[in-house]
Amino acid sequence: MSSKRIPECELSSNNATTIPLLGFGTAVYPLVDSDTMKESIYNAIKVGYRHFDTAALYNSEKDLGEAVAEAVKCGIIKSRDELFITSKLWCSDAHPDRVLPALQNTLRNLGMEYLDLYLIHYPASIKPGSISLSFPKEDVLPLDYKHVWEAMEECQIRSLTKAIGVSNFSCKKLEVILSLAKIPPAVNQVEMNPLWQQKKLREFCKEKNIHVTAYSPLGAKGTFWGTNKVMDSAVLQEIAIAKGKSLPQICLRWAYEQEVSVLVKSFNNKRMKENMDIFEWKLSPEELERINQLPQEQGNPALFFTSDEGPFKSVNDFWDENN
Repeated sequence: MSSKRIPECELSSNNATTIPLLGFGTAVYPLVDSDTMKESIYNAIKVGYRHFDTAALYNSEKDLGEAVAEAVKCGIIKSRDELFITSKLWCSDAHPDRVLPALQNTLRNLGMEYLDLYLIHYPASIKPGSISLSFPKEDVLPLDYKHVWEAMEECQIRSLTKAIGVSNFSCKKLEVILSLAKIPPAVNQVEMNPLWQQKKLREFCKEKNIHVTAYSPLGAKGTFWGTNKVMDSAVLQEIAIAKGKSLPQICLRWAYEQEVSVLVKSFNNKRMKENMDIFEWKLSPEELERINQLPQEQGNPALFFTSDEGPFKSVNDFWDENN
């Protein structure tokens, strides 16, 4: 299968960077062993994925780098330049003097000279320490937007990444970045699926020329915070049966029709190929309207950042009432 089947979109990064609209995610909880991760990424390249999403937090950067090197060695791709690679700055490194060293460490892990996209993982800092989701609530700090973003801009200026952006940022927090940025964020990667459609945020991002990437398009079933509600949705199941498609294909096609890029994650070769088969058919206006009417429920409230003593007292504090 040719990677040309995956459409691309140009980012506002001032250097004609394009992002494939279907990508392969590598966040797995609990973590799988390295050999499984490497083999899955290698197979994903083999079937035609060209956009790969990792992060310091996921502990998958080395596996991704080794799988890419193997794919080049075996002639599946000519060079790393054929791929779009995203990684993310973890909160313990979201301090002005730690951003550049964190990216340099990511590049060492990947065995690469540059990223295509580097994101601030969450709009929060944690006291410097280990890269983990287990941290004392008292270690959560407000993000120094101005100086951390300046350090992100320096990463792009040095050509260590082609584009910079954010993840899990609300409209209000994006406004803060936009008010001080010399290089505006090219991407906001957020949870998005038929049960968490992010309409207001997507409209805001479109107006500001910020591309949206959707993570957890199937509701993050099987992770430490997700739910089964997307995969168990009777409406989505009915649409899938009527369409002769799988429920995941309906979710992915829906996301694609919202003009976002979407990250999928399956280590099963059959499903990898199935997830790519979303571009040559459409949802009908009636099907889209049924999806539009689904009740909305956030899957990732990021409760690990909230506490009475910290900068985020509640979920609404962190997400600005989900807008």
